[in-house]
Amino acid sequence: MKKKEQLQEILKKRVLILDGAMGTMIQRHKLEEEDFRDQPKLKNHPKSLKGNNDLLSITRPEIIKDIHRKYFEAGADLAETNTFSSTTIAQADYGLEDWVYELNYQSAKLAKEAAEEFSTPEKPRFVVGSIGPTNRTASLSPDVNNPAFRAVTFDELRIAYKQQAEALIDGGADILMVETVFDTLNAKAALFAIQQAYEEKGVELPIMVSGTITDASGRTLSGQTPEAFLVSISHMPLLSVGFNCALGPVQLKPHLQAINGKSNFFVSAHPNAGLPNEFGEYDLDPVTMAQQVKPYIDDGLVNILGGCCGTTPEHIREMAKLLKA
Repeated sequence: MKKKEQLQEILKKRVLILDGAMGTMIQRHKLEEEDFRDQPKLKNHPKSLKGNNDLLSITRPEIIKDIHRKYFEAGADLAETNTFSSTTIAQADYGLEDWVYELNYQSAKLAKEAAEEFSTPEKPRFVVGSIGPTNRTASLSPDVNNPAFRAVTFDELRIAYKQQAEALIDGGADILMVETVFDTLNAKAALFAIQQAYEEKGVELPIMVSGTITDASGRTLSGQTPEAFLVSISHMPLLSVGFNCALGPVQLKPHLQAINGKSNFFVSAHPNAGLPNEFGEYDLDPVTMAQQVKPYIDDGLVNILGGCCGTTPEHIREMAKLLKA
């Protein structure tokens, strides 16, 4: 059975658990610059690399694989690859554009190895290739004095996303997820690139899309309501559409309700562990977070549930318990 059909069959029967935050878990290791340079070719790299978490899939792979294992142990069905910023556009900040294929390939491979360790016939585990939004936006100007200016073109995004998609597929991803979408034009470039990669490789993995509602008015950064966001990507044969990041479970719920029943796709949600405090930290503890996502299940709002910023294996364990109950 193809992955897509297999996933659809499982999703008709139960809610799948996506893992939690990668960055939050990496922060626990208190890594220094040398951890990001643990490769001969990076020893004398001219730019600072600390904070480029995607690079750890190459320089400290045991840490990344252990994080995947912890999430699977906690009950996750789906693990996201450590590739949120693994495009040439995002890696340009570090001067590592040439490392993009290896970043994606190795990250997918690590997640795949962990998934295979934990997979059973009753509970297969899947790898979700994470495709982040990049640090540029195709439909907004970064210069207030020049509204027509764009820091990136659709075609530049398409080329970058295609490279990323190809490497994730080669590394063993089962699903590709265009996530934390704040600009739908960026997402469209990613979806177009994925289709091109599929055609050239003769494969077709399921695709998830997850937007992010960035302000109190309930819109994405590029100005769309949840319903408009859904409509604008519904031409694609997607596995799921949903939302992640920016909001905690309580604040995210109305946006899930807004698309409830309007979608032909499964719905995903991976909210933050509440809203950040004055130190930029997330305070929502695992038990409280599970209580706050319980209405998602009770009201039939989601098919895929996980966590974003501030969430840990403990948060995922409580969500998995909730579903067992």
